Amino acid sequence: MEQARTRAITALEPVMPLLVDLGRVFERAGFELSLVGGPVRDAFLGRRSADLDFTTDARPDDTVRLLKAWGDAHWEIGRDFGTIGARKKDLVVEVTTYRSESYDVDSRKPEVAYGDDLVGDLSRRDFTVNAMAMRLPSLDFADPHDGLTDLAAGILRTPGTAERSFSDDPLRMMRAARFAAQLKMRVAPDVVAAMTAMAERITIVSAERVRVELEKMLLAVDPVAGLRLLVDTGLAERVLPELPALQLEIDEHHRHKDVYEHSLTVLEQAIALEGAGPDDEVPGPDLLLRLSALLHDIGKPRTRRFEEGGGVSFHHHEVVGAKLVAKRLKALRFDNDTIKNVARLTELHLRFHGYGDGEWTDSAVRRYVTDAGPLLPRLHKLTRSDCTTRNARKAKRLSDAYDDLETRIARLREQEELDSIRPDLDGTQIMALLGIGPSRVVGRAYQHLLGLRMDRGPLGAEVAEQELRAWWAEQPESSGS
Repeated sequence: MEQARTRAITALEPVMPLLVDLGRVFERAGFELSLVGGPVRDAFLGRRSADLDFTTDARPDDTVRLLKAWGDAHWEIGRDFGTIGARKKDLVVEVTTYRSESYDVDSRKPEVAYGDDLVGDLSRRDFTVNAMAMRLPSLDFADPHDGLTDLAAGILRTPGTAERSFSDDPLRMMRAARFAAQLKMRVAPDVVAAMTAMAERITIVSAERVRVELEKMLLAVDPVAGLRLLVDTGLAERVLPELPALQLEIDEHHRHKDVYEHSLTVLEQAIALEGAGPDDEVPGPDLLLRLSALLHDIGKPRTRRFEEGGGVSFHHHEVVGAKLVAKRLKALRFDNDTIKNVARLTELHLRFHGYGDGEWTDSAVRRYVTDAGPLLPRLHKLTRSDCTTRNARKAKRLSDAYDDLETRIARLREQEELDSIRPDLDGTQIMALLGIGPSRVVGRAYQHLLGLRMDRGPLGAEVAEQELRAWWAEQPESSGS
């Protein structure tokens, strides 16, 4: 215990003077203050947490008064939940009054009740590894539920019964999966059983809170562990139903892969490709890549067809999947850019297939780059990750083909500045040459020249003008000009 305490204090050493100073401020005012939860857990793991959370018996009005005098700035955004924030120098803290949270059966918002005792506050925490505290300024350690023992054993338990914990806050079931992914902890059997029995209760939690947990899980060191737990307990059926839907029955002739296992493997392989070098444009952890890897095949259940002769097809599953991705991410309240980009990667993930069977023209390569736009580095990794075949010869052929495609892209980039492909004439030049004003016709002419640019590469102004005039001669509008 003393060795672990020493390790924790060492991890907190850079901020310890300010922590002790803040503790003395509360102590002089007659209140308790303790560092609590994740920061304490992480300190015992020998690392510093980005967030510093404290708990106190002081009520919010008192906390505001003390933090206002102590810090350089303070804020009261979380006051309704007993939480007051402050900043002093580079240190950002949040101080919360001892409390409990619980949900009514049909409520999406927790009810908050204040307490007066640290041990009582810790007993209402989600898991024992987060129910540890360091009293300030004394640095005494409080661990009434043996969280340190569980942390050392790598097991996730609740301070009381799991049913009571998840009834108080159903989002804790999502957190269990997230901690399995972040900390690589085994979830205790009674906790798994409660998650399974109470999975339906997650539906009273707001989509925004669920999304935050999913994001943290996907960005963790081992997201697959968390995702498997969500699927196995039935939680995924409520928050991300497209994932368990990938568990398509495998017929006796094994005419198609297990799409669920394939998707998890693609996710693992995509993660392995993040930060492949110092200049990698996808250093990771990258939410867009990981979401795309996980969801790229969610259109398959809707498009599966058993063909004559024993085959199975999933025609246009990338198009259907892109629509399903957009719908699900919107329901989870992801931002518009994330929705658009993950849907686009899903739509493009099959574009490469066929490259190795027939030589692509330069036009096809240009369109591949242009359609991907700034998502191209992620599309490279997604496409490579999508190869999960155990056939070594086939895997090498696909890898070699993609190596060749990337080489051609690099070569064309040097020649043509692919990232900013434009027609050889702009809108102003088109209007001047054709003697017309702004209209839809200008847009059509622009797209015609852009198509020529894609197919043939740079034309030069003279050839582009000839092509434009030839195109214009065939348009019905030209006779009236």
